[in-house]
Amino acid sequence: MPHVLFYFFAFFTVITAVGVIVNKNAVNAALCLLLSLVGVAGLFALLDAYLLAALLVLVYAGAVVALFLFIVMLLDVQGGVRKPFKPMTAIASAIGLALLLTGLATLVNRTQFAAVAVPTAVGQAPVGAVLKRYAEMLFTTYLLPVQVVGFLLLISMLGVIVLSRKHPVEEETK
Repeated sequence: MPHVLFYFFAFFTVITAVGVIVNKNAVNAALCLLLSLVGVAGLFALLDAYLLAALLVLVYAGAVVALFLFIVMLLDVQGGVRKPFKPMTAIASAIGLALLLTGLATLVNRTQFAAVAVPTAVGQAPVGAVLKRYAEMLFTTYLLPVQVVGFLLLISMLGVIVLSRKHPVEEETK
């Protein structure tokens, strides 16, 4: 039975992820993203990672997708004329991307990733102890990556607002 559920959730996740890419309507793409995240949460549940499945549904499927939908509906991305990029904007973006990739490569090369020791048998440790260990690691060892992800989400939201701003078409005077 677990194999059937795995194939179902895997197929469901891939199909809805393709729906995110193929949809031209941003609202439909965000809803497909929501379904894709629910499919990934189902895969986490099959791996007995119930905390990750619940966090994925609550944080990403609940909050982040709702934020995306709010921004998409607020901005009304259909229609309008957009200003072309200035050369200085493209240069600044390229420099920012290079700095981001350099920092990420440096972080990956210098960091040693250690696996979290999670009890394999149910009777080894109470559930609260395992959750406490996850919380301790989240707020000590992995605090910087969590903060960076939150900051990147904020920057991406501001970037979407700036890039999708509509500018009135200036009529040429004859």
